[in-house]
Amino acid sequence: MKKGVIIAVGAVIVVAAGAFAVSRYWPSKEVVEVVAPPVVKAEKPEVADIELFRSLIGTVEPSDLVYVIPKAAGEITAVYVKNGDYVTEGQLLCEIDTKQVDAARLQLEAAQVQLKDAQTNLERMRVLYASGDISAQSFEQVQSGAKSAQIQYDSAKLAYDYQIEFSSITATISGKIESSTMEVHSMATQSSPLCVISSEGTKTVNFAVTEAVLDKVKEGDQIRIEKSGSEYIGTVTEVNTMVDAATGLFKVKASVENGDALVNGATVKLYVTSDKADHALTVLVDSVYYDNGNPYVYTFEDGMVHRKDVETGISDSEKMEIISGVSKDDLVITTWSPELYEGAPAVLEDEAENAVTVETAEIAETEAAE
Repeated sequence: MKKGVIIAVGAVIVVAAGAFAVSRYWPSKEVVEVVAPPVVKAEKPEVADIELFRSLIGTVEPSDLVYVIPKAAGEITAVYVKNGDYVTEGQLLCEIDTKQVDAARLQLEAAQVQLKDAQTNLERMRVLYASGDISAQSFEQVQSGAKSAQIQYDSAKLAYDYQIEFSSITATISGKIESSTMEVHSMATQSSPLCVISSEGTKTVNFAVTEAVLDKVKEGDQIRIEKSGSEYIGTVTEVNTMVDAATGLFKVKASVENGDALVNGATVKLYVTSDKADHALTVLVDSVYYDNGNPYVYTFEDGMVHRKDVETGISDSEKMEIISGVSKDDLVITTWSPELYEGAPAVLEDEAENAVTVETAEIAETEAAE
């Protein structure tokens, strides 16, 4: 019994030794690790517009601002408006006793009497001249006197109308009374405005730009204006091409429709175009890389990565203008990977997803068949 056990143990030892010898001298298979190519996203360049803006500060003013100044001095006898009132063109604001209205009226009345006497005399002389009782020369003198009386009356009437106009102060535009110094019994002078009227509706924003921005701003351009969380659209109406000696900047004016909520004199934030590229070939900003300051992109073609040097233009937070280096038919890789280099293999994300879907379907069919 013991002899059989000894024989079995010896056989195991012999088998083990043989296996060790075979494993030592028989060449084993080398395990090769297969590295999958990187999965990337790629898209074709897009033709789009890029517009860059510069933030500036502007001041709100009415589009029309009229200083009402009397044409004659005198005591204010009546006031019909106050600060903050809205008036219409031609509305009576106040009345002034110019002390010249009475004199003008007296001159008008005197001229009227003279004209009436001259016309009456002319009619009498006309009858005498027709009957031959007076000479033609005498009749012509009477006619000249009547014409002179008419001229004097017209002149006196014009002077009187002017004095009435000077004493009745009316609004020259429709708008808001911004400030007024009119008070009853106070004196109005030709050196001080009685009030200031600002026009309604359209407002004006005044601002200044540098020489670099001046070339980008022209009449008719639209600008965006912000104030107290509200946004308004303005249109450039004036561009001053002469530098302001005090600031070294160029003054620009823009009109703002529906700007009633903007307070005159208020400061607003506005945005003007500082640079623009129309119908430019663009790629995502993150897909552009730099080598010693030289821009380049990676493109995908037939399962392979290619590096292409490009010439770039302006860019915003999302898009960059490509002047040369790629075409609109190239597939520009938009995802970064350390495995990107010229000639590297790669797989598009859409193709990889489709391959996984097909493989999953084949495994499911195999398992179902088994």
